[in-house]
Amino acid sequence: TGIVANPEQRLADLPMLSEAEHHQLTVEWNNTHVDYPKSQCIHQLFEAQVEETPDAIAVVFEDNQLTYRELNSHSNKLAHYLQKQGIGAEVLVGLCVERSSFGAATLTLYMIVGMLGILKAGGAYVPLDPSYPPERLSFMLEDSQVSVLLTQEKFVEQLPDAISLQQ
Repeated sequence: TGIVANPEQRLADLPMLSEAEHHQLTVEWNNTHVDYPKSQCIHQLFEAQVEETPDAIAVVFEDNQLTYRELNSHSNKLAHYLQKQGIGAEVLVGLCVERSSFGAATLTLYMIVGMLGILKAGGAYVPLDPSYPPERLSFMLEDSQVSVLLTQEKFVEQLPDAISLQQ
């Protein structure tokens, strides 16, 4: 349609979609607004979901999966441990766990359990990527002054004062 309307136009400048298709793609399909309780934190919304669907699959990573009940149980155990370590409101906790091989945006089960556990304990997490150079990690740890650093067993030796998330 675009080339018929303007045969002299360069191919790169021709519209790929009709106006209706463009509207559908950019407006209709992009209408993702959802109301949610703004007075609740993500871990509180998560716990409400646990109550609604405890046996539904909450997360899947590679060959592992956790139901909402299992994920809640793991994150509660971590939260209780962190509270015993003095983690509470406005206390920073480093979280240095392996990212997935699918890309930096993909979270592993350890990362999800860690984030929920830290939030449930009342703390705030500082994400640290174990693939960063040691100098960068040291700077980030010193600069943020985290109280506790959670990581996986395989990263304990390369991180000062780390507490391992048991695999």
